[in-house]
Amino acid sequence: MGRAAMIMAPHMSDTQLDLAFMADLPSPPAPARPARKPSRARKVLAGAAGTAAALPATDAEAHARALEAHPDYRILRRLQPRQQWPDAEPGTDIRCVLVLDTETTGLDPAKDRIMELAVLRVDVDAASGQPVGAVQVYDGLEDPGSPIPKEVQDITGITSAMVRGQALDEARIAALLQGVDLVVAHNAGFDRPFVEARLPLFKDCAWACSVHDVPWKAHGRRSAKLESLAQDLGWFYDAHRAEMDCHALLAVLTAPLAGGRALAGVLERASHPSYRLLATHAPYEAKDRLKARGYRWSTEDKVWSIQLPDSTALEAEFAWLKDNAYQQRAAVVQFERLPATVRYSGRPGVLMHHQL
Repeated sequence: MGRAAMIMAPHMSDTQLDLAFMADLPSPPAPARPARKPSRARKVLAGAAGTAAALPATDAEAHARALEAHPDYRILRRLQPRQQWPDAEPGTDIRCVLVLDTETTGLDPAKDRIMELAVLRVDVDAASGQPVGAVQVYDGLEDPGSPIPKEVQDITGITSAMVRGQALDEARIAALLQGVDLVVAHNAGFDRPFVEARLPLFKDCAWACSVHDVPWKAHGRRSAKLESLAQDLGWFYDAHRAEMDCHALLAVLTAPLAGGRALAGVLERASHPSYRLLATHAPYEAKDRLKARGYRWSTEDKVWSIQLPDSTALEAEFAWLKDNAYQQRAAVVQFERLPATVRYSGRPGVLMHHQL
């Protein structure tokens, strides 16, 4: 309701009043506000702004530091790809890691195709997770053989014209894959099936997932999304292009954490198998307890299952199942042993049985 209507509303009768004449009336002046004493925060900001204004226009970092000095502001800096690290010390246990990312025409590896693949090959100190030496980079586009959906072009910036006639350099990729100990992708369960369908030489590789193989919440991170992890470290970058996503992932995995660099933990976890435990023939009345525990129902296999990181967790889960799902009744359950060469591929591991 406008100002004129608000003024007249208390005096309105059943007959609608003609208020058109009020359109030409001048609006009353806004009440004057008393001058406020500058707050401490405003004084700090004014001082920071004055400092920044006095600096050369090209010194963006100095401007950023001036603003960053105020507690109400956080600064995000553009992530700068690093392609050279200090050389390894003698006697260092070195592992060769391939950081990988894809951009695809869709989400289904059975019908969608890779349109960009990037990899970083880097040697890593297995104990500390610190890269050493030079980083080798490959980034290639590929024509998927069909138009790229508009929504995918909007997300990635990759157009059908950009990939027309392009093909991945298979020889270069194969050379970079030689001697690699581990392939790391952010959401490997997505990337691995696409990559193996296009380049079968990846099938025999050990893979790790930087989403699921790192306890990000335990490290105080609010999300496992790569952009969020980078922002928590004070970086932003141009996401959804494969090479830049690889550089961002390497930076995130090698940033110092309270418990050590995340990449060291990824390497350690990949050195032993994980497990998928199936609550075979679990009683129907146990479904709510299984769901609350983190089990997922497979409509295809008609079974509840849970992913477990190691044999210690597997043994603990056997005990939990017996007490909480089978109520101490005798039961035989199945579990899959998943070495890193199978993990995140969608292929089954070694199926085994256990008597509870």
